[in-house]
Amino acid sequence: MADPETIGKDLDSRSGPTKNCLTMKTSSRRYTRREALQALGVLALTCQPLISVIAAPKKRAIALQLYTLRDPAKKDLADTLKKVREMGWQYVQWSGMPNLSAEQIRAALDTAGLKAIAAHAAIEPFEKDFETNVKFWKTVGVHDLAPGGMMNDCKANVEGWLKGAQRLDALGAKLRAAGLRLSYHNHNFEFAKFPGDDRRKIDLLMDSTKPENLKAELDLAWVYIGDADPAAYIRKYKGRCPTVHAKDIVKAKDGKKQQFKPLGQGELNWPEIFAAGDEAGIEWYIYEQDAGEGSPFDYAHASYEFLLKHTT
Repeated sequence: MADPETIGKDLDSRSGPTKNCLTMKTSSRRYTRREALQALGVLALTCQPLISVIAAPKKRAIALQLYTLRDPAKKDLADTLKKVREMGWQYVQWSGMPNLSAEQIRAALDTAGLKAIAAHAAIEPFEKDFETNVKFWKTVGVHDLAPGGMMNDCKANVEGWLKGAQRLDALGAKLRAAGLRLSYHNHNFEFAKFPGDDRRKIDLLMDSTKPENLKAELDLAWVYIGDADPAAYIRKYKGRCPTVHAKDIVKAKDGKKQQFKPLGQGELNWPEIFAAGDEAGIEWYIYEQDAGEGSPFDYAHASYEFLLKHTT
């Protein structure tokens, strides 16, 4: 064990937070082992706030799926993005927006003070011209890409579904090598089963692809509508769902249609979802609302406040 007098001198000579934790004044006498241990114990207690800050877990990151604001964006993209930033959002997923070049998208986001961390993109363009499409999305600045569902020519039966899985796995491997990450975005139909197969379609897809090549961008409301437990599915694909769509909904009942709701105002169990997300390693909760009562700006703001409360 180092001499406590030396420890005191070393601490006193440092700058920054460590010095402010404790300055040990010493005399010329030697300290006993018991006294040295007591001094170090005081040091640990005094520096606890600093240790807590260093050890604090990474907070849950949030973003807005711009599809939520697709209608106002068609009329005025710049004003829509400006209002998004004014609400407090800093990060977005690009989807359902006007058809622009990568440079125009990036310029619009930069002007508004927003950063795109993800996008929805069909896989067919990548299969036709991989390099051009990689350059496009890297120019926009995203890291995560996901198609909005299975390709139309792969939905009819198990054989087609498995061919779709092969295509997604192959593209995911290429994108990973290029520094991008591919996920699959579900709706509720993926929680049905093909005749003669006892697995849900989403599980068949995940089982038929490599975890490093294809992630699951779980849309939590559609998981729920598919009669599955969102938290259970997050845990099932621990380490494989870095992004999820945080979406709330009320199921159809008593003659009423299902209704999308601002976060926390529907039927999803958010405390359990957040707990599962912490266990599973979710990086981004991306809020999306397909429709709703009133202005989409209003429910986007309400959902931002909900996420802010539960992620900081």
